[in-house]
Amino acid sequence: MFRQEETNPHFLPRQNDPVLEFPSHSRHQQRDRRSTRTREKPPHAPGGDRPTQQAVPPSHHVEAPPQRSHHNTSSTTPAGLMSPAHHSTPQETPPPPHHTAATPQSHYTTQTSRRSHRPSLLRGPPSQKTKPLAWVIAAFCALFWVIVIVGGLVILIVYLLFRPKNPKFDISAATFNAAYLDMGYLLNADITLLANFSNPNTKVNVDFSYAILDLYYEKNFIATRYVEPFALMRSETEFANVHFMVSQVRLSMGHRMELKKQMDSGRVNFQVEGLFRTRSKLGGFLQYSYWLYAHCQITVTGPPTGILLDKKCITKR
Repeated sequence: MFRQEETNPHFLPRQNDPVLEFPSHSRHQQRDRRSTRTREKPPHAPGGDRPTQQAVPPSHHVEAPPQRSHHNTSSTTPAGLMSPAHHSTPQETPPPPHHTAATPQSHYTTQTSRRSHRPSLLRGPPSQKTKPLAWVIAAFCALFWVIVIVGGLVILIVYLLFRPKNPKFDISAATFNAAYLDMGYLLNADITLLANFSNPNTKVNVDFSYAILDLYYEKNFIATRYVEPFALMRSETEFANVHFMVSQVRLSMGHRMELKKQMDSGRVNFQVEGLFRTRSKLGGFLQYSYWLYAHCQITVTGPPTGILLDKKCITKR
């Protein structure tokens, strides 16, 4: 096999450089070393001058990266000499790889794949058993809502079945018997009303456990009267005679002048307010209580033979 001569001037030996010799371990290595020195000794040019070496500008010279030998030898070969193990055809040094920047997509894919193999640090809370108190509260809430829903359905069914209506209050008749001013500003009067209580329901009975009527003149309270409790059957009407005695009620100068003017004209205005506590009975198993409020505006003629001329009554809950 033939050895290829070194062409790089940097690896050629110089005459002034000392030659490093290493102890040999075999005759075969010494023989190869002598033959290599004889063959690589450059011929002298005529005139005894040293052979000129081609200089490479340092600015344009690029050193090749050193190659690491994959063979473990017992001795170290000096620069410019080749060991017998490398007598085969030399391989060209591959050019240094061009490092290209990874694209953002490949970098993101790599990070994602790495993260996917990492164990997750987020863990759900450990399962806990429900306490008995929580079960009791949940059962109570469920029972409460069941009662509310069932009660609402029952009320709806009862309302659609009985169609309950509020009782009505009205004034059928009124008499203005007497009225005069004592000492010029104290009112004394005698007024009688025929009150009418009616039950418009055909399937519901109504009881009046509390009933009171108040009499006003120009928004001034002048008398009150209590009515005894009574009951109204289905579609029944009850009349009550209510007698008001007005005694020593102080009126202002303006109200005194207005009363005299109305008595002279024959049209005196009064207001009647009613408050009633009623109870409706739906059949024989269900009943409920509520308050009723009545407001009436009446007009009567002057005393002593005053009669009812006009009325307007409103009853509401």
